[in-house]
Amino acid sequence: MTNRTISIAVMAALLSGCATMERPANPINSQYAPQQFLDQDSFQSLCRPASLSGLELPANEVSSGMFAAKPDLLSAGDRVRLNIAGDEDSLSRTYVLAANGTVTLDGRYNIQLTGKTVVEAERLIARKLVEEGLIRGLLNSVRLRLAELGGVSVAVSGAVFEPGMIRVGERQAETRGVNLSNSDSGDRNLRRSLTVALRAAGGIRPDADLSAVYLVRGDQWTRVDLNGAISGHAIDDIPLTSNDRIIVGSGGCFQDALVKPSQVTAPGIRVYMSNLSRPAASNSSSSINSDSTSLPYGTRLSQAMVAANCVGGSGMNAARKVVLMSRNPITGQSVVIQRSIEKLVRYANRDQKDPYLMPGDSLACYDSFAMNVRDVISLVGETASPYFLLKNID
Repeated sequence: MTNRTISIAVMAALLSGCATMERPANPINSQYAPQQFLDQDSFQSLCRPASLSGLELPANEVSSGMFAAKPDLLSAGDRVRLNIAGDEDSLSRTYVLAANGTVTLDGRYNIQLTGKTVVEAERLIARKLVEEGLIRGLLNSVRLRLAELGGVSVAVSGAVFEPGMIRVGERQAETRGVNLSNSDSGDRNLRRSLTVALRAAGGIRPDADLSAVYLVRGDQWTRVDLNGAISGHAIDDIPLTSNDRIIVGSGGCFQDALVKPSQVTAPGIRVYMSNLSRPAASNSSSSINSDSTSLPYGTRLSQAMVAANCVGGSGMNAARKVVLMSRNPITGQSVVIQRSIEKLVRYANRDQKDPYLMPGDSLACYDSFAMNVRDVISLVGETASPYFLLKNID
């Protein structure tokens, strides 16, 4: 066998590995968004109103206005100032609600204040003090003022990206110091609200039914319509208290209108990128850093390709491909999508094949066939050169 024949055989074997890579396979019905399908006709919309079946709700349904009308329900960690007529330093002082929601008066009397308004708490304290003979039942002899609303723990479940126990409304030490030194009565904690809790839970998913957000408090529950947070209309952003439960119903289908920063969605997402294609030899030289991988919610694959430096450059490498690795948040199944970068840039129907990025997605860029052939030729040359050099020496 001649040297030329050997070289041709080696090159042919190597080039066989440069063929277009096999398209990623996905389980049936694992795709989440219509843009994840190359054939739009294969995508069937399953949008439906969220159902109450299967939800653990108490028996008493109330209007959302009833919850919104009680903005300052006391919770563990809140601070209140108690003033009693004729008392200077015995019972009159600032109290912090304990972990079980009680305050202790005179070192002996525990009074449960969790879930009470300031007015209700004031009446409860006055009645207890009169019953124990500590004060006389004079009108307006007991005054309770709210000093500071602290953070609360609430449970968030349903169509959100990160369900679980969420802590909202925590104050920084500097803010708390100002509140305690302030003689004004009352406090407003803007971060102790329904929409803040949803954002803290990763934001609502694109399949959420915003007309079916359930807030459960004790033996009562209400249904809140938060569509205005997307469309720009007024909503009931109900203040929360300890042990509230939030359940976001799912419509079962992907809704493009919900994939944007808002009061109820994540303002930004973190994705993972890899671009080892030519001429870049590493992610560092591709300028992939924390700034390029932290993207606004609503970013599409084509925009992330630019952030990863996958678009442009050598004409030989124009036919490169990008792979998007995502996960269906409804079923938990992984989804891998492959797109031709050049087609996604050039074709007029690009929006129909350009998926939105979800939190935690990953994307990687692959070289074109021409660049693979170039690498094979270089490899053959580097491998054959020592052989011919040694043969000529002999």
